[in-house]
Amino acid sequence: MSATRENLKTVALVTLGCARNEVDSEELAGRLAEDGWQLVSDVGSADIAVVNTCGFIESAKKDSVDALLEAHSLKSDGTLRAVVAVGCMAERYGSELAEALPEADAILGFDDYTDISNRLRTILDGKKIETHKPKDRRSLIPISPVSRQQEREVKRSMGQGSTFSRKRLGSAPLAPLKIASGCDRRCTFCAIPQFRGAFVSRRPTEILDEAKWLADNGVSEVFLVSENTTSYGKDFGDLKVLERLLPDLAEIDGIERIRLSYLQPAEIRPTLLQAMVSTPKVVPYFDISFQHASGTLLRRMRRFGDGEKFLHLLTQVRALNPESGIRSNFIVGFPGETESEYQELVDFLSEARLDAIGIFPYSDEDKTEAASLEGKLDESLIAERTESLRRIAEELSYERAQERIGERLRVLVEDSETGEGRAEHQGPEVDSTTFLDSPRTKFRVGEYVDAIVSDVAGADLVAQPL
Repeated sequence: MSATRENLKTVALVTLGCARNEVDSEELAGRLAEDGWQLVSDVGSADIAVVNTCGFIESAKKDSVDALLEAHSLKSDGTLRAVVAVGCMAERYGSELAEALPEADAILGFDDYTDISNRLRTILDGKKIETHKPKDRRSLIPISPVSRQQEREVKRSMGQGSTFSRKRLGSAPLAPLKIASGCDRRCTFCAIPQFRGAFVSRRPTEILDEAKWLADNGVSEVFLVSENTTSYGKDFGDLKVLERLLPDLAEIDGIERIRLSYLQPAEIRPTLLQAMVSTPKVVPYFDISFQHASGTLLRRMRRFGDGEKFLHLLTQVRALNPESGIRSNFIVGFPGETESEYQELVDFLSEARLDAIGIFPYSDEDKTEAASLEGKLDESLIAERTESLRRIAEELSYERAQERIGERLRVLVEDSETGEGRAEHQGPEVDSTTFLDSPRTKFRVGEYVDAIVSDVAGADLVAQPL
């Protein structure tokens, strides 16, 4: 559909949550722009606001609700006529969210994305869209991983498969690139597989085409994202597809850095480690999902490993590249967590020398196995342990940053005024940053600067440009 004066409408996209949601928003933006919509950044000046919600943990849900209510409050002040919820929270709760939040004019699920333009036009025409009804998305594709790709090819031949459509909503020199969606793991605390579905890898050709497009649109660092990156290729029947994809990405003109996210420790194989440290442009950055360090507690989470095995893995990583950046998240107060299990986590962190540590208090998530487990800890004890471990994590991150004094870094500048950017071992959004200390008043966003670490500011680094 081509845009005309009569049908030209404006839309504002508000994104909450993780990098995967960022990609979803840019894919929605691409579809809308192709169908004649004008994208605006100011919610109050748009005809319709689309809030891409996060439904992962309680605090993220609250932020999503707040964003919807804030957008609704602007309806009486400007041109804004409707507020629509999409994303994980909308997919997960659907009609339940609609009942609890009448301020939203529509709740759309993932299946609405392919026809998002018509959905929004219908809403602006004053018509009702049937509220999304949640379902367990794991049941929507075959259980056999390999047969998933066969079904995907059938859908594509029928015009039902996803096609590449994306529009950048910012101008940062780095961008997430989704390589897969869904998850086959059954961690007892996590609801993501229920609303994201089973694991499906994107074809390497699709990923390469999108990476080339990102490079043509000002991106020099691509951040490979998925719910479980180490599973990439299993639905092709070949787990080494990722090792072969990385060199192909590295050959793309304009791409200077390739970063991987969300690696499962039980699935990190020697060939992948070798590919990550030996492929040009792939940075030595390891975002490993440990979640805890007590073997007994990890079994209750339906996860594998323990502190000793994890330390051995970290030793392998650092043997390949001593300056590797390593980050992980941990859950405190899981049902039945004993004092000794908690202490195992404390001891592990003290030995692990991680660059970035995320600490999250356990909370029940709807329809997860952990919600029905016995041995729930008092909220006061969970809060006490969480705060204590966060203080420990801050001190350990500071000590790790100090170890990097004297190291040579290559910093990608993200703020021209302050000289703030990220070195190879620092991931976007959630990790520390590096500040370039120089008489120069400005650096160019997207510029790569070689520098030597001279000081620290908490977990952040201060570096002298060479």
